[in-house]
Amino acid sequence: MDALWSDMLEKQPIVSQMMINSIKKSRISHAYLFHGDKGTGKYEMAQLFAMSIFCQQRTTIDPCQQCSDCRRIKSGNHPDLHIIIPDGASIKKDQILHLQKEFTYTGLESNKKMYIISQAEKMTDNASNRLLKFLEEPSKQTTAILLTENSHSVLSTIRSRCQLMAFKPLNPNQLQESLQQEGLTEANARMMTSITNNLTEAIEKSKDTWFAQSRKLVVQLIEMLQQNQDEVPIFVHTQWMPHFTERAQLQEGLDLLMLWFRDMVQIHLDEPSAIVYTNHQDKLEAASIHWSLEHATENLQHIMTAKRKLESNVHPQLVLEQLTLHIQR
Repeated sequence: MDALWSDMLEKQPIVSQMMINSIKKSRISHAYLFHGDKGTGKYEMAQLFAMSIFCQQRTTIDPCQQCSDCRRIKSGNHPDLHIIIPDGASIKKDQILHLQKEFTYTGLESNKKMYIISQAEKMTDNASNRLLKFLEEPSKQTTAILLTENSHSVLSTIRSRCQLMAFKPLNPNQLQESLQQEGLTEANARMMTSITNNLTEAIEKSKDTWFAQSRKLVVQLIEMLQQNQDEVPIFVHTQWMPHFTERAQLQEGLDLLMLWFRDMVQIHLDEPSAIVYTNHQDKLEAASIHWSLEHATENLQHIMTAKRKLESNVHPQLVLEQLTLHIQR
């Protein structure tokens, strides 16, 4: 579905209104720096902005989406819009030099020219210095949009020549709605929203078999802690640890375990609409009989302690063994 400014206003109200105002008043800055987390709509807005600038059929703030200019911008083939992405691990000086050379020619179809630099923080020092020279001599009809997840990694002299646009994390309701529009079930969308506020990451996780298996292991561990406590150490050793092999993965496993006990607290408080593991409500109710509200709350504290130990480089298996012992008590 083609994005409109009304969609952008819902996701990023402040930035969107500023960009809309600049179009309406024909006060386009020569350079913008869009900064914010991955998945917050930076490229989507840059593309929509370009279409609004180049579209010759536009009658409102929104581009028509159908004309030759709009279609070529969407496909990345517009002659007066140049998009730079990292070449391997970085954006190199030659890429900026090539861009400058392209911009010495007048626009092929109008006097306007625009370029988008994705992951601008990955410019080499030489590329950054070259771009700085380019930004210091702006053409009236040229607009630069730099996209970054880390604005502090962009040269301060470049930042000072750009209009800074801060993209906020999506709020959970917006994110869940966006995920359901992408085809996720309500249960899956709610789970992903609890794990991340990043749309792109949430979509990737929803398709990730490793993450799906992680959720299964959490449910299995909970059932074992309730019914077969003697087998928990073997389960941790033979199934949990081989799956969560890195500390970051183990932190994610503990996050999923924490969500389970938070859900259990919601069951105790008679707030079923707030639970995340909606596909396992019967198991949650069984677990809430096994663990009282007080115990569920204590277990959340034990999981937080385990997460801190992992950050302090305590041996991962030892952390898990201690945690499961605490939960069993």
